[in-house]
Amino acid sequence: MSRVLESFLEPYRELVTSRELLYELTTRDLKIRYKQTLLGTAWALFTPLVMMFIFTQIFARVAKVDTAPIPYSIFVYCGLLPWQFFSTSLKSSVDSLTRNRLLVTKIYMPREVFPISQVLSAFADFLVASVVLAALMVWHGIAPAPTAWFLPVIILVQTSLTIGLALLLSMGNLFYRDVKYLFEVGLLLWMFATSVIYPIQVVGPWAWILTLNPMTPIIDAYRSVLLSGQMPDPVGFTYASFVAVGSLLIGMRWFHESEYQFAENI
Repeated sequence: MSRVLESFLEPYRELVTSRELLYELTTRDLKIRYKQTLLGTAWALFTPLVMMFIFTQIFARVAKVDTAPIPYSIFVYCGLLPWQFFSTSLKSSVDSLTRNRLLVTKIYMPREVFPISQVLSAFADFLVASVVLAALMVWHGIAPAPTAWFLPVIILVQTSLTIGLALLLSMGNLFYRDVKYLFEVGLLLWMFATSVIYPIQVVGPWAWILTLNPMTPIIDAYRSVLLSGQMPDPVGFTYASFVAVGSLLIGMRWFHESEYQFAENI
């Protein structure tokens, strides 16, 4: 039993040992991303702001999406913010091993640091872009609800889900390069099957597919605790939490067990 436990804990122990390397890779990614730009990290605000403006014009004025009593602009930005963190993390993680092929093949280190560093750099952008959400709340006279104390739990659940998927996608793309291209298409479809820009109504014969999506209860949880003053839906958020923990455990274990094959396949 102790051998099984040691084997299970080994990848986590190696990550803790390599925390300085993880920090260096994360800061390197951020520096490269904003090197020689006039606005620097302010570019982290650009994509969610532009998308908020576009969707506000389309869905609030043309499609007439009703999000009362929450103004649509803050409703959509509160959904785009965590979605941008999620999608950016996975898009940059999927080819993180192949981009760092020399380090993967020549230097011994826990290879988990490559996709995880991408998630952490996207999280830094998430924190910067959160300033706009705070400004929108002030503009619309929405004070932080008492339930906002639960926000770190939601972030932890989303980050666990993201890291688990990032590990699986980066490993899959190393063995099969088609994964990157299939994922880019799938991610676009995934966004429209999530309550990012409109409330999801789980009705109809295919409704059960939407209930399998863990990102909808996560994004709804952000809106609930920040804007509505309510705790997340217990059933939906518990399900998302189990999926997040499961993906993290499976991703870490499978990734660690497959590392010995990376050099010959890269």
